[in-house]
Amino acid sequence: SSLLAIDLWASKRLGVCAGEGSAWGSARPLMKVIEVSGHGITWLLGTFYGLCQSDSAATREVLLNLLFALLLDLVLVAVVKGLVKRRRPTHNKMDMFVTISVDKYSFPSGHATRAALVCRFVLHHLVLAVPLRVLVVLWALIVGVSRVMLGRHNVTDVLFGLLLGYTLYSVVEYCWLSPLNAPALFALW
Repeated sequence: SSLLAIDLWASKRLGVCAGEGSAWGSARPLMKVIEVSGHGITWLLGTFYGLCQSDSAATREVLLNLLFALLLDLVLVAVVKGLVKRRRPTHNKMDMFVTISVDKYSFPSGHATRAALVCRFVLHHLVLAVPLRVLVVLWALIVGVSRVMLGRHNVTDVLFGLLLGYTLYSVVEYCWLSPLNAPALFALW
């Protein structure tokens, strides 16, 4: 119980953008932009759009697997949230961009899970210069930090979310969809 108390205390202290009147309340709009950058709908729509616009079989394969990863992430996070049912921090202001029923729960952070998953996916499947690779990793970490700063999650929700997303990428790689093992799926595109 002392670890839980430390988690709650640290989360409350770090929730500096939880409201407009908070210590860093003026940074709240920026934190909300970061929140949208890690939102599932943003990533699903962007991936689906890319998939529809793609003219290369290799690109379609990567994007189809990213879509699979994002859907798997949403389902897994919803199941864990539904099982654990940890309430969001009391200082959270429920003004999130598009929420569903399990979003009233806090553990794990879906944004953190998605950020870690997308980060590993992008680093593995895109050829990026070192500065861009660093920016991708920083984006994932900033998404996680923003969740606590906005008061949406406790520190452990974010840490577990980052770990879950990092691990989930390994599952996606293991179950990689290709024209050989999922020909019907690729015939649609």
